Amino acid sequence: MRSDFFASLARAVLSFAILVSAPPAFAEPSHGIAMYGKPALPPDFVSLPYANADAPKGGRIVFGEAGGFDSLNPYILKGSAPWGLGLHTIETLMARSIDEPFTLYGLLAESVETDESRSWVEFTLRPHARFSDGSPVTVEDVMWSYETLGTVGHPRYRNVWDKVARMEQTGDRKVRFTFNTQDRELALLMGMRPILQKAQWEGKDFAESSLEIPTGSGPYVVADFEPGRFVTFRRNPDYWGADLGFNRGLNNFDEIRYDYYGDGDVTFQAFTAGESSSFRESSASKWLTSYDFPAVQSGEVIKAEIPNQRPSGITGLVMNTRNSVFADWRVREAMIQAFNFDFVNQTINGGSEPRITSYFSNSPLGMDQGPAEGKVAELLAPFAAALPPGTIEGYALPEGNRDRAVDRKSLRKATALFAEAGWTVQDGVMKNAAGTPFTFEILLQSGATQTEQVVDIYVQALKNLGIVPTVTSVDSAQYKERTNTYAFDMAWYTRALSLSPGNEQMLYWGSAGVTEPGTRNWMGMNSPAAEAMITSIVESRSQEDFVAATKALDRVLTAGRYVIPVWFSRVSRLAHDRHLHYPERIPLYGDWPGFQPETWWYED
Repeated sequence: MRSDFFASLARAVLSFAILVSAPPAFAEPSHGIAMYGKPALPPDFVSLPYANADAPKGGRIVFGEAGGFDSLNPYILKGSAPWGLGLHTIETLMARSIDEPFTLYGLLAESVETDESRSWVEFTLRPHARFSDGSPVTVEDVMWSYETLGTVGHPRYRNVWDKVARMEQTGDRKVRFTFNTQDRELALLMGMRPILQKAQWEGKDFAESSLEIPTGSGPYVVADFEPGRFVTFRRNPDYWGADLGFNRGLNNFDEIRYDYYGDGDVTFQAFTAGESSSFRESSASKWLTSYDFPAVQSGEVIKAEIPNQRPSGITGLVMNTRNSVFADWRVREAMIQAFNFDFVNQTINGGSEPRITSYFSNSPLGMDQGPAEGKVAELLAPFAAALPPGTIEGYALPEGNRDRAVDRKSLRKATALFAEAGWTVQDGVMKNAAGTPFTFEILLQSGATQTEQVVDIYVQALKNLGIVPTVTSVDSAQYKERTNTYAFDMAWYTRALSLSPGNEQMLYWGSAGVTEPGTRNWMGMNSPAAEAMITSIVESRSQEDFVAATKALDRVLTAGRYVIPVWFSRVSRLAHDRHLHYPERIPLYGDWPGFQPETWWYED
């Protein structure tokens, strides 16, 4: 559940400036680095602005999670690791502030240094940085971690590693990375790779799934676990970084526990029974109707709504274009036309939630309505002949009917689009000229009740087109395995997007993901235009160029018609035990990794 909620958004304003640095020979170490402009906080900042520096230490927080886990290595493709393992026990050279679009401050590294063109970056380790067993974090550990993750780790690490021309130790506590391509984001990304202990992995196959507890340098250690059932993290009393300004007011609980349940419904029931102390609710309707249990009525459980200022991201039913039935954009548009969002939203949310209109919608990075103009149009022009209709001219989702399950107008459009693509209704069944029925499978994760409700309504609508898909629900392990290998036709897809898109966009939408397992390119898109826009994003030197490139990418993604989008929320809905507290100051990203449980504390 925790990995699926990041599809909320609200409007944000980016205030970027062109980064101006001294010539390479005179580059100076800094306490932080920003994608554009300078870090908002000074070198001697006391704490993050959204942290309570005086928060008390102690107590525990318990989460309920749907699914299970069979590995303790979250950095490889094999196996399923528990949520929180990397966040609580493993650290990076730099750490991200979730109150700025993309700014990093020193964590394991005391400083970062780069040149004006960001062709290289150098980090200096803190002399007192330690792993949980007391051994020092060394440059050797850093270099081993980067090379190992970049060569045999999860595919998400390889794209950046391929852009490193040289990695070298330049001092007792210094490591430098020189890049082989122009990409201004790399200087930041190289500060965000997990640092593992080289000695722990000597003589072992890192790429193989394992239940060996990794030795990290973070504020917590794994205290106990049982595969598929629970994992408990205990705050390390000897944590080396407790007094850093970045950490002051964070990591306040003595214990963090994750209990695993069969599905989302059981997870919620466990919360209402007091088995867990915080629950993130994704359904607006359920938030209004199902939170009247005794603990809420007595005040033992508090309902909190956490606002955010991030893009919508994309959530909905993704169509796998590796399957020939979804290869034609007209078929995908017909599938979108057949989805009556207004009725679905009214049925499930009481009509309260706004629809996702594009991947970066409701933010300054989202595409504008109507034809592309200015720099956006210039970026897309070389690819005009190959882009689906609407990319440059303007694209909008169909209007639905909230009062009727079937919107006749949209179904007529869908029928016409199917006919153009060679599919017609014959004897009540959608078939092609060869008489082959239009069939596909919708893959869902077991226990995702709300998702199942959406699909049930959609399946009934498709019957009016002579289409009867197969709906298959599998457990979390099978769902991960099948989506990692793209063994599905249609599936429920969630991809959170930030105010600082960059190299990760290639993992999401790059052509390598058509065949390479484990990427986020579930739709199997192969778009030179998308890749060119991503390149423009990472090479941008100004706010204007960055925003234009992102808006252009948003057009390519949206008009590609790969996902049948549903809704987003402008707030995160967290129900929690009354003894749990969070700061009044909410960060820019709201309820995002780094907020709960990091900034929270326990108090009577």
